[in-house]
Amino acid sequence: MSVAAITHQRLTWVNIENPTPEDVAYLRKHYPFHPLDLEDVLSQIERPKIDEYDDYLFIVMHFPVYDETRQVTRSSEVDFFIGAGFLIAIHDGRLKTLNTLFATCQNDGMARGKQMGRGAGRLLYTILDAMVDYNFAMLRKVDSKIRAIEEDMFHENMREIVQEISLVRRDIIALRRVVKPQISIVSNLERRERAFIQEELDVYFGDIADGFSRAWDILEDYREVIEGLSETSDSVTSYRINDVIRILTVISVIMLPLTLITGIYGMNLEWLPAADTFYGFFIIIGFMVLVAGGMLFYFRKRGIV
Repeated sequence: MSVAAITHQRLTWVNIENPTPEDVAYLRKHYPFHPLDLEDVLSQIERPKIDEYDDYLFIVMHFPVYDETRQVTRSSEVDFFIGAGFLIAIHDGRLKTLNTLFATCQNDGMARGKQMGRGAGRLLYTILDAMVDYNFAMLRKVDSKIRAIEEDMFHENMREIVQEISLVRRDIIALRRVVKPQISIVSNLERRERAFIQEELDVYFGDIADGFSRAWDILEDYREVIEGLSETSDSVTSYRINDVIRILTVISVIMLPLTLITGIYGMNLEWLPAADTFYGFFIIIGFMVLVAGGMLFYFRKRGIV
């Protein structure tokens, strides 16, 4: 089993990473949880929700985790059982903030007394507050990426810029998908009174809900900014493509009369001008250079090149 527990006064904090059927059997034996909730613990695709019973709450929440290898943000599910005298957190172990908080309470008596000495509701608030701070840390990383894109927008390598915009947009979409459902969960904790959650905690959970709402507003701003940057990159790319096409068109137009001249003189007719003279080749080349130069001068005067 992967069950670890900390007990302080009358509160027990149980931490379970990567739950197994044996862990679920342990919970079934020691706690009066509904069988459907225990089934949800083993599922990794549960949507955020809060189920209320007479003597406990079952809360499913998602938090973002950034995969450095694949450069993508994924959601990590955390299941909470909270009741009078206990809080159980079940997760996949990828949330470093939650792991660090549990390890601190496990190894530091002062921290354990501070975090667990005010009941299960206050401990839940502490965990959610730490996770909100972690969300804002990820938002700051997204902001730094957006600023880097803004600075490099008009550099030559647009392929990398477009790739970075796509990666940041994917992160924003993933974060929006994670953050939005959590607002209603925490708002429910703020509005409703429970016997095992102190009444004065409504202000604290309101602060958490406000944190998620601010994160959502920031993501909305990021979404608008990245969409604007995407449109700008498309405009820059289109301009550069048009510029290349214009240059190629000018070259084609200049080469057209030169190709015509070389085609005519390739007929090997005796009466072609300067064809039978000693300096005929140089005369024809000079004439071709004069034609190309004249056309290039005309295009420059018109502002085409």
